[in-house]
Parts: sequence; structure tokens; C-alpha cells
Amino acid sequence: MYENLCKPFNVEKNIKIYSGTGNPALAKRIAETLHLELQGLKLKKFANGETYARFGESVRGDEVFLIQSIAGFNINDLLMEVLVATDAAKRASAASVTAVIPHYAYARQDRKADSREPITARLVANLLEAAGVDRVITVDLHQGQIQGFFDVPVTHLTALYLLGDYYKNHHNFDWDNTVVVSPDMGRAKAAKKLADYLGCSMAIAHKSRPQHNAAEVMGVIGDIDGKTCIINDDMIDTAGTLCGSVVKLKEMGAGKIYVCATHGLFTEPAIQRLTDAPIEEVLVTDTVPCYAANREGTKIKQISVARELAEAIHHVYVNEPTTEIFGGDLNL
Repeated sequence: MYENLCKPFNVEKNIKIYSGTGNPALAKRIAETLHLELQGLKLKKFANGETYARFGESVRGDEVFLIQSIAGFNINDLLMEVLVATDAAKRASAASVTAVIPHYAYARQDRKADSREPITARLVANLLEAAGVDRVITVDLHQGQIQGFFDVPVTHLTALYLLGDYYKNHHNFDWDNTVVVSPDMGRAKAAKKLADYLGCSMAIAHKSRPQHNAAEVMGVIGDIDGKTCIINDDMIDTAGTLCGSVVKLKEMGAGKIYVCATHGLFTEPAIQRLTDAPIEEVLVTDTVPCYAANREGTKIKQISVARELAEAIHHVYVNEPTTEIFGGDLNL
């Protein structure tokens, strides 16, 4: 799926890669893949909590790529880093600023589910544009419609096939007795793509949602009896709903259960819940840092999207389409 490695840049126009504090390890891996060095961006907080940013060298006329995952307990500070750094770059006459946001904050607030609620995903888009962002690169938005909240180009990538390659290369599954399970109807299209890529069947869990961050599996459309199940979602947050669904699937006759998601937020007490649940393995990417991943004895495995994001940056820089990186239509 990913055959072409990034080649060193033929620098006809300057490109500079910077990192916020949200995921510096991923930013470093991306820069290394591009055969570039991360440039100096000074970020700090004043005593009163205000965010400060300053570039350590001239960015006049440069194509600036700012890498920042917006997730974690300091999510609002990370968002402000992107906004303030973008403003600094534009005021320093950067040719363009591309915000590389592996995890897009507030993505679940993409519509009004009740009266007098905000559409915060749209608000974040407005803020980024107001700061001067010229393009956004992101991975597996909670809803693809968020792309429409922007008036600047959005390169929307998916880690779906990367997750699929992991299962192909690291597990000897009997694909005739394996099923990809969508956690709800909204994720069914992505689950179908993953099932087709793996060459197995799929099922859809039917849920009721009595309140925010709460859901209960009422039934399953498809055959899971005795089969290995791979539950695929875009993110894992507190894991309460996920672990409850796993228990319910087990009661319905599911065999071994594996879980994969692009974004491992793992808000407490997610790690303990996943440890206690009847799950064989939890697979996520490094769009969000997870220090519990890949340790001996843990269920949590993490793979990197650095190469894919690096390829996307390269394609944007040289004005080539990005769809070929991930195998075509990405409208999940």
C-alpha cells in the first residue's frame, strides 16, 4: 500500500517544519522521513497563562508546516499554540502556513444534538482560518463533513489501511472466520472498507445513546458467533462504551475480540478499563502520544503514521494529489 518513500527535497522554494508541544515525537519522525530537521519554534506560557510563540529564524517567503496534535488535558493550550504560531508566521511574511493536525480537537461537537448547543468543530475551523492557516492536513476526522467547515483546502487522510496492514503482517487470522465490527451505523462505511481490505465479513452493532459518553449495544447486524472480531473506531476516549460493547458482544457469542482505532486518547480510567476487559489487543496510531503503548505485558500496541503524514506534506509541497498515498477514495 505504501511503496514510495519520500525523496530529499529539490529546494526550489523553502520549506520549514515546526512542532508544537502536542506530539513532538511524531513531528520528529515526520521530519526525519522528509530528510529535514525540525526548526526552532519557541513556545512558552506567561505567568498569567497566556501563550507566547516566536520563530527562531526568518520564515519570509517560506512554506511553513506546523505539526500539532490537539488532544490531552491541555487541549485548549495546544489549540492556542497553533493559532499564535500561525499568526507569528504570517506576520513574519511566511508564504503559507499548513497546519498538520493529526488529531483534530472538538471533532465530536460537529452538530447541534440539542437546543442551545454550539457547533464547536466549526468554531475551531473558523479560528484556524482567522489566524491565517492556508491549508489543513489531518487524519480520520470524527465526521468527514468537518472538511466542509473550512474555506481553505483540507487534506483528509486515513490510517484505516495502515491498521489493516498491521493485522495482515502481525496476525495469522483465519479471515473466513473473522469479522470487522462497526461500533455503530455511522462507522459502517469505514468498517466495510477495512473488511474488504482484509478480505473478511463485517457486522454492525446497534446502539442506543441515553446521554453523552454513554451507549449500550442493543443488537448486532451480522454473524459474530464464534468468530474473531475486530472492532474499528476513529478514537478511544474513556473506553467505557467500548468495554461495555465488548462484554455485550461476548455475551452474544463472539470469539476473540481485537480493537483498533486511529486516535488513542485514553482519558482516565481508559487504560484500566481496557486492561480488565476481555480484549486480546488494542491497536492505535501515534496521532496522540500514548506512553503506555508497546510496553511488555500491555494490550496496547501503537503504530506510526509518520511516513504517511510525511508523504502528504511532500505531495502538498510539490502540488501532487495525496489520494494515492492511502489507496483512493478517503470519504469515510
